Amino acid sequence: MALLAVPSALALLAGWAVGRWCLVIAVIVVAAVNGYVALRSDTIALGAMRAYPVSEAEQPVLHRVVRELTAPARVPMPRLYVSPTRAVNAFATGRDPAHAAVCCTEGILALLDERELRAVVAHELAHIRRADTLVSSTAGAVASVVMVAASMRGPVGRVLLTLLGPLAAAAVRLTVSPAREYEADAEASRITGDPLGLASALRKLDASTRRLVLPPERDIVATSHLMIASPLQQTGLAKLFASHPPMAERVARLEQRAGYRR
Repeated sequence: MALLAVPSALALLAGWAVGRWCLVIAVIVVAAVNGYVALRSDTIALGAMRAYPVSEAEQPVLHRVVRELTAPARVPMPRLYVSPTRAVNAFATGRDPAHAAVCCTEGILALLDERELRAVVAHELAHIRRADTLVSSTAGAVASVVMVAASMRGPVGRVLLTLLGPLAAAAVRLTVSPAREYEADAEASRITGDPLGLASALRKLDASTRRLVLPPERDIVATSHLMIASPLQQTGLAKLFASHPPMAERVARLEQRAGYRR
């Protein structure tokens, strides 16, 4: 995939420039990283949020809501996870619809009513349907790998973070367009037939995420673009990874779809 092509090419070029054995090592490393990112991008995202799988007995409402929406969304039943945080958010991940997962935080399950939860789930299923999860999960995985490489302690680590952090952020922002959120909102409205339900959920999400932000940990920053609402304070490195459109504009578009006029 194009997202992995540039860093892969640079690694191979560097190996070739140094010598034959370095090129061999570079080929092995590139193949390993590409394979890991392609197959385990969802694991990286879920791990960043410390998410755990939930059964129907543990989360009956969530399972029922997702199951009811998979048919109109035209996607298979995804795996369901819950993240143990009071921060209010949700995201979808996975390389394709057959290997997709939807994760809700404990905070969002406590805050939203069922109508609003349906709307948020429909938004995440729309990302799965549109194959946004492949690009966004891979972008997050690449960013996580880069951030891990740049997290060495001491002055070397600080230099690498200064140089590679913005590169990881650029990889996310170049591949994850804010327009995808507008499009997923529109598709969610089609799935549920209730754009105002999503507008109501987004208002609650906006108010809650302003009050309770996630810690700017390396893995969370790298995967923050996956979430339905920006989970971080827009400062420092987190600001570089910002990829969400303004929440007020998203709500306005949903109200317009419902027939409201400004």
